[in-house]
Amino acid sequence: MEYLAATSFTTLSSSPASLLVLAIILFYFIQSHKNVKKHPLPPGPKPWPIVGCLPTMLRNKPVYRWIHNLMKEMNTEIACIRLGNVHVIPVICPDIACEFLKAQDNTFASRPHTMTTDLISRGYLTTALSPSGDQWNKMKKVLMTHVLSPKKHQWLYSKRVEEADHLVHYVYNQCKKSVHQGGIVNLRTAAQHYCANVTRKMLFNKRFFGKGMKDGGPGFEEEEYVDALFSSLNHIYAFCISDFLPSLIGLDLDGHEKVAMENHRILNKYHDPIIHERVQQWKDGAKKDTEDLLDILITLKDPNGNPLLSKDEIKAQITVSFICIYILNSTWKHIFMSLMLINYTSDVLVIA
Repeated sequence: MEYLAATSFTTLSSSPASLLVLAIILFYFIQSHKNVKKHPLPPGPKPWPIVGCLPTMLRNKPVYRWIHNLMKEMNTEIACIRLGNVHVIPVICPDIACEFLKAQDNTFASRPHTMTTDLISRGYLTTALSPSGDQWNKMKKVLMTHVLSPKKHQWLYSKRVEEADHLVHYVYNQCKKSVHQGGIVNLRTAAQHYCANVTRKMLFNKRFFGKGMKDGGPGFEEEEYVDALFSSLNHIYAFCISDFLPSLIGLDLDGHEKVAMENHRILNKYHDPIIHERVQQWKDGAKKDTEDLLDILITLKDPNGNPLLSKDEIKAQITVSFICIYILNSTWKHIFMSLMLINYTSDVLVIA
């Protein structure tokens, strides 16, 4: 039986008709692959096999400056740099950037998986740092409906005014302390900690994690917290080598993971006790009125009357909210105050 099958196959494969059919199939297969149009990638440095341009990246720190100088040398507004198996596309042209952010938003709206963002978002339970998906849609709906609405913005107005008054009090005390130096005030410190106070007031209904200073300034707890916030921001999408070669996770070849985990530990040290206590207060019925955004997140219910958000989702969203609200406000207020001093006029002060 096996002999007959082998004989039949040999006869079939040697017949002219069979050979012609195989030749036609092979011809169309080659032509179909030959005619596939491969869209050219933007210009970039020639990568090494497997690792791409990672060796060059590790030799040139900070990476963003290396990329900027590379694009300047190549005289291009868009480039392609392969790091591991990831193609990084830096853009310095506003028009091309608008193509990414507006025209092609559906394609590029998602976020990449990285060690730091996974850590901060507790496994991508939030919005800003998470890839697109069901969890992202859920948290986006929560934020747009219950946190970022105009009604909630107006509801928190008194807290912002209270912290603005406290800022004036702090600056006044600083001027009194340094009167022999002409009343010098560190604008960076004032802006950073004012924004931190406002953010804590809106999220936790408290100005300080500790007791603060007698002059209204930040205490040790607040300074440690702010330093951890900025360090966390600096390590988000910061070209950690394990983000491009996941097999290296845990080796921490560039020290990135150690710093990110320490920052996360500091943030949790201040967040978690407050969140746990507040959740228990609502569970025991000791708290009945919503006073801040944390209360809002805790009291949200699903259609069955169960809590809409888990503790981990609340913790992750609080951390990401601190980073987004605090960092953006601090940066813009610092820029605005600097511009006020550079373009000092009475009209500018009246507007301020």
